[in-house]
Amino acid sequence: MMTLGRRSLLTGTVAALGSAAFARGSLAADTVYVGVSGPLTGPNAQYGAQWKDAFDLALEQVNPTAAHKVAYLFEDSQSDPRQSVAVAQKFVNDSRIIMELGDFSSTASMAASPIYQRAKLVQFGFTNSHPDFTKGGDYMWSNSISQAEEQPSLAAYAINDLGRRRLGVIHLNTDWGATSKNLFSAAVAEKGGVVTAAEGFLPNERDFRSTLVRIRDSNPDGIVVIAYYADAATIIRQIHTLGLTQPIICVSSVYSPKLIELGGDAVNGIYTLSNFFPGEQRAEVQRFVGDFQAKYHREPDNFNANAYDTMMLVSKLVNTYGTTRAAIREGLPQVSVPSVIYGTIRFDPDTRRVSGAQYKKLTVKDGAFAMFDGITPA
Repeated sequence: MMTLGRRSLLTGTVAALGSAAFARGSLAADTVYVGVSGPLTGPNAQYGAQWKDAFDLALEQVNPTAAHKVAYLFEDSQSDPRQSVAVAQKFVNDSRIIMELGDFSSTASMAASPIYQRAKLVQFGFTNSHPDFTKGGDYMWSNSISQAEEQPSLAAYAINDLGRRRLGVIHLNTDWGATSKNLFSAAVAEKGGVVTAAEGFLPNERDFRSTLVRIRDSNPDGIVVIAYYADAATIIRQIHTLGLTQPIICVSSVYSPKLIELGGDAVNGIYTLSNFFPGEQRAEVQRFVGDFQAKYHREPDNFNANAYDTMMLVSKLVNTYGTTRAAIREGLPQVSVPSVIYGTIRFDPDTRRVSGAQYKKLTVKDGAFAMFDGITPA
């Protein structure tokens, strides 16, 4: 039986099979392992927990009838680039790991990419929307929508749908956040709008008031938030404490019931995009939502949906193309698998990304996400 590190978690086997069965080696013949690099502790720990919930649901559904069962080894990187590099070294040296999933942030993933590329181990960045992530090598793949696709859609929502042409931007000051801000600013300019101010904030920052004052003083008619939902909830609360009343438009990474839980009444009226919405009536969506609610007694968000899609993809790959690192790499350009987000996942072999996701325009009304009804704010 292998020894796990202090912050490692082995899971994803059939629910009825416990650690004793694993210790006896009963899973060795038909179980394959993927490595997950992501946050289980630290400021982004909630995202790793969301991944696990969706991974476990997917594997409960596919493993009982699969010829090759999938299990995952989750290493806690805290989404820190230094730790993601150490995790990568561990995974590439473990011959049982046939594919890597993660890290959470594009910055952490891209720091580790050269290690995976040299080892010819697929690094699947399923939350990595930085346009350069898949440019790190032909072993970097993603089913996350690139910010090069999302930011023009966000600019169109703000300008065309909401009628806002003077936009102040507050963004996470990481490579992902700065790149997203630059892409958004370029798209706004192309559509005849102007970014009146663009202010960054650091990870772990909690007092945004001085930053928001600078945005206020630029006289915008809309405020754009480029952040994850935890930071966004705090930012939006502080926007209201400063008496700012402009419409708030947010990137898709804020979409989660957690935003409403953390932001309370302050997030009513915000606008955002999402490639997943549990109210969509497509069969794959409703089946996933029903199964997730039955298991966890809450509504899933896009982080859950993307993690679920990813583990379903892993099972399809190993049971169709083979259980080696080389087989995974050879199967990705060919695979076709049902998807909660896309309907069907197929990869462009040149970009190593999925195309074709349709963004849903959302708003928050009465403490719940709803489809945008086309009524623009005053």
